[in-house]
Amino acid sequence: MMIVGVAGGTGSGKTTFAKALSKLVPTQAVIITQDSYYASFSELSFEERVKINYDHPDSFEDSLLIEHLKTLRRGESIEVPVYDFAAYTRSQDVIKVEPVPIVIVEGILVLANPELRRLFDLKIFVDNDPDVRVLRRLIRDVKERGRTLDSVQTQYLKTVKPMHEAYVEPSKKYADLIVPEGGFNTVALTTVAALLKEYLRQRG
Repeated sequence: MMIVGVAGGTGSGKTTFAKALSKLVPTQAVIITQDSYYASFSELSFEERVKINYDHPDSFEDSLLIEHLKTLRRGESIEVPVYDFAAYTRSQDVIKVEPVPIVIVEGILVLANPELRRLFDLKIFVDNDPDVRVLRRLIRDVKERGRTLDSVQTQYLKTVKPMHEAYVEPSKKYADLIVPEGGFNTVALTTVAALLKEYLRQRG
């Protein structure tokens, strides 16, 4: 099994890149998102959960993600949590994931955690213009996550931007490859796909 970490700021195109990459490899691949591993905080009220800084490393249950990746590498299946972004907590559902030759892990902070980083055979950072990222974040949160325009603006200025500067951007230095423009960078996509194919070939 080869585990690929794909990091980048909010709206950078890392999810698009991960999906496009999974379609280019000549074998089974699965994408696991760090967003699925937001801590549940179910003991808190909705009003309390809304106030949490979800762009800080402490908002993720990385220990569970690390355990799951190790389980997959042992050849065993896992149950990935399903996060309800409208309710700011995990739902009761899970998604069963079987071990496959290539696992792509994407999220804003997947390169910021040293223990998680050590599990990756290839580390990628997807970069993009800040204006593009904030517009994508705005559209996604309003259309897909049931947020209001005011709440997105407040969250971006209060936590998203400061946390990007404090944690996400510095994690770029750990990347093996930095990819501008995410899934729209066809040259980078074909290059990384070729790397994965060669890696798998060498491993038989």
